[in-house]
Amino acid sequence: MRARIVLVAFLVSLLPLLDTACTSSPQSPEQVRQKTAQATAELKDNAKAVAEGVRDGLTRPSADKPVDLNSASKSQLTGLPGIDNAAADRIIAGRPYSSEHGLLEKHVVSRDEYNKIADSITVKK
Repeated sequence: MRARIVLVAFLVSLLPLLDTACTSSPQSPEQVRQKTAQATAELKDNAKAVAEGVRDGLTRPSADKPVDLNSASKSQLTGLPGIDNAAADRIIAGRPYSSEHGLLEKHVVSRDEYNKIADSITVKK
């Protein structure tokens, strides 16, 4: 599945290169070289973004792979939906937690914030 996503993104990012090759007006070799270099640079940026997106998707907390509130890093916490740097700092400052509901009991996050992350968090004892 991951390989298919990367392949599709790669093919989509080739479109500017194909557009350059399919123009009806004749181009000098220098124009073709410049357009190819530009398309290649865009392809490189797009491929990097796709790879980062795949990595983020694979490491994002989920119900299958929840984040432990007592040991998660700030970057892991900010990977949770709706959790920004300030909320992550509050979660870290409120440690230790005896249960996931400790976030609400200690008024660390709002009910709406909690509802967004409830399926993606856990507390290991």
